[in-house]
Amino acid sequence: MDSIKIPTRVEEAFNDLKWAKTMNIEMEALQKNNTWDIVDLPKRMKPVGCKWVFTVKYNADGTVERYKARLVAKDEYCGEVDYQDAFAPVAKMNTIRVLLS
Repeated sequence: MDSIKIPTRVEEAFNDLKWAKTMNIEMEALQKNNTWDIVDLPKRMKPVGCKWVFTVKYNADGTVERYKARLVAKDEYCGEVDYQDAFAPVAKMNTIRVLLS
């Protein structure tokens, strides 16, 4: 398991065919699902940055199941908008059952 190097930078991932292919698959999935729209940025607003997160998933016997690359938004403050207000906390059903019992 220790022999697989997980990239820390995008440039490293592009130099390895396995990771580059995984990144292409992720981008195709994001485009296919219409994840975003390209719009004009309002004045005084900064765009939300993004970064690649790389992981390796293993089977129970220690063999590689798949390589994963995810494009995620950076958690940072953007202009006057507080994006924390846009997300609601979600409780699991088990938690609700415990509280109701």
